[in-house]
Amino acid sequence: MGISPAAKFKLELPTRLRGAELRRPRPRDTSFVHRQRGEINFCIIDQYVDYLVNEQGMKNIFVNGSTGEGLSLSVPERRQLAEEWVTKGKNKMDHVIIHVGALSLKDSQELAQHAAEIGADGIAVIAPFFFKPVNKDALIAFLKEVAAAAPEVPFYYYHIPALTGVKIRAEELLDGIQDEIPTFQGLKFSDVDLLDFGQCVDQNSQRQFDLLFGVDEQLLSALAMGATGAVGSTYNYLGKKTNQMLEAFERQDLSLALNYQLYIQRFMNYVIKLGLGVAQTKAIITLVSGIQMGPPRLPLQKASKEFTLHAEAKLKSLESQCFH
Repeated sequence: MGISPAAKFKLELPTRLRGAELRRPRPRDTSFVHRQRGEINFCIIDQYVDYLVNEQGMKNIFVNGSTGEGLSLSVPERRQLAEEWVTKGKNKMDHVIIHVGALSLKDSQELAQHAAEIGADGIAVIAPFFFKPVNKDALIAFLKEVAAAAPEVPFYYYHIPALTGVKIRAEELLDGIQDEIPTFQGLKFSDVDLLDFGQCVDQNSQRQFDLLFGVDEQLLSALAMGATGAVGSTYNYLGKKTNQMLEAFERQDLSLALNYQLYIQRFMNYVIKLGLGVAQTKAIITLVSGIQMGPPRLPLQKASKEFTLHAEAKLKSLESQCFH
């Protein structure tokens, strides 16, 4: 895409379900709540786009991923969410990437074709994880069929082995992949294996791929190794701090960049110990944005009030920190 790392941050967006800086605005009553049905609240997306752009400085988004509970949604729901984000992001967002991965090849192809039809800027695909590909060739065969359904749209592989159980190394996948998938643009690397990531960077000496790092609390290390951007859930509420870290890194002010990364790590370390998941991420976003995210879809359970209170207290304690 030819844009700078600072412009290439993409958010893993939470799906707002009916049912459920840091100025702590009072959460707005936006008629989300319909706890029995757990329906998606499409009407709030426009407001959320404005929050992301104006409050967090985020102008690139990754829709229907892990934080967005994409694999807990029906195909019609995923289609409608993609449409809403592409429409509401027009003239406000730089890039809207739609995750179209599914356990069913046919579902994934349908979602890819739909993303192309609505004008998405890219599509991403996770490895199928019930009947898993056993080797690189099997994985590429699956990805190739999905990419062919949207032959003009940039294609990304979403590498997240901790959730999929697919242990095929990303550096192995990259080797020769554009011969099989001409639209291949890069990958979202959501793993802590920096050896694997480093080998991806080594293969990317001509910077032909977007190497988007997906472990938010380790981003500075990935930038030093050659990450060209990132996709993550924390940018929904720590996007401004992350952009400041990026700006410091680009100025080669590594001391300041490290301070920002440590700030992010202090908060992440705290909430991970409390038990951080999709539901808790939604609670934090509600806390920071003032926009009700609602609960997650079953089988996930909503965050406890205790978690939210502890997270709020930690954010307040961190706000007093100065950066030099």
